[in-house]
Amino acid sequence: MTDIVDDLKWRGLFAQSTDEDALRKVLADGPVTFYCGFDPTAASLHVGHLVQVLTVRRLQQAGHRPLALVGGATGQIGDPRPTAERTLNDPETIALWVSRLRSQIEPYLTFEGPNAATMVNNLDWTAGLSAIEFLRDIGKHFRVNKMLTKDSVARRLESDQGISYTEFSYQLLQGMDFLELYRRYGCVLQQGGSDQWGNLTAGIDLIHRLEPGAHVHALATPLMVKADGTKFGKSESGAVWLDPELTTPYAFYQFWLNVDDRDINRYARILSFKSREELAELERLTEERPQARAAQRALAEELTTLVHGAGECAAVIAASKALFGQGELADLDAATLTAALSELPRVRVTELETVVDLLASTGLVASKSAARRTVKEGGAYVNNAKVAAEDAVPDAADLLHGRWLVLRRGKKNLAAVEVTADAG
Repeated sequence: MTDIVDDLKWRGLFAQSTDEDALRKVLADGPVTFYCGFDPTAASLHVGHLVQVLTVRRLQQAGHRPLALVGGATGQIGDPRPTAERTLNDPETIALWVSRLRSQIEPYLTFEGPNAATMVNNLDWTAGLSAIEFLRDIGKHFRVNKMLTKDSVARRLESDQGISYTEFSYQLLQGMDFLELYRRYGCVLQQGGSDQWGNLTAGIDLIHRLEPGAHVHALATPLMVKADGTKFGKSESGAVWLDPELTTPYAFYQFWLNVDDRDINRYARILSFKSREELAELERLTEERPQARAAQRALAEELTTLVHGAGECAAVIAASKALFGQGELADLDAATLTAALSELPRVRVTELETVVDLLASTGLVASKSAARRTVKEGGAYVNNAKVAAEDAVPDAADLLHGRWLVLRRGKKNLAAVEVTADAG
């Protein structure tokens, strides 16, 4: 067993626990069976969930036994949001999302050996439970005055929308999850984000009422926010998903590559599995040469490999280099090239125009006269080839995968041209 509490604290992954000294002891005496829950309120996990998934992985690597719960029951209700009621999805959709989330979580855990992980679904112990049984056996042990103190509930009560009984009852369901996992698997620790603290302690209170003498614990990780105060895990286009169909591996890599220097050292400690010495070296490089973005590149490569595989990561890095003239654009496969170009300013045309016209229409220059000046000064490139003549028109043979041109002004300013039958 490693001293996992000290490691979590060093990494910035320890916000609070019910009793730190008792938690340290039980983890040191381990192995401990613990759980973390994930609700299928979307078709994929996003990078905010990755913090919890990788914390589960760390605890397992420290010798403890994880239960990864994907909530087929709680996912049908959803934890109350601070602002408005959730849109409820039908059971068939939830079942599909449960399957997808399970397949996303499983690669990070080990399902063999003495501390093998187990996937669980709270629909298994709620599907056959009647409303009367739930109210009598579970609801009786919750106090409304305490439930009202939960932050998300309190904020909703103060809003014009209020809160439905459905969402208000969510903490009863999560509390029952901990009770059931304690009884079925001997689970004595629940891990989650600090915004879940009310739900985590609700389960502890329920176990104490129904299982006298039980010793159970809660561990909360801090919520991650960016240095500018915005929500972690968001890009300009929205949430950064783990599903490559929702966020391409290229966009995923670029998210980490573009992390603010003020955030990168904190994110690397939380998410990287590099040693303390390796992370200290990256922190030194960031301080001395922030323009090199060594820590961002290291984290982008590590997480893209972890989430999407080494092959996809290599393709993404090759695409990044090729866009800036450090590799062959023609060598990139169609999917990787399309993903990379979707991140750039782009114009659609039905037929090829002069490079001057294309530079102006993509916005790489302010006007056609500025485009002509750029060509004259040797700063215009099509597919990394310098454009020599102001009246140059790309040939159909120049189209990458019969569809794309990559324009560049100078060293760093890029845009894409897509030739289609319909410019709309």
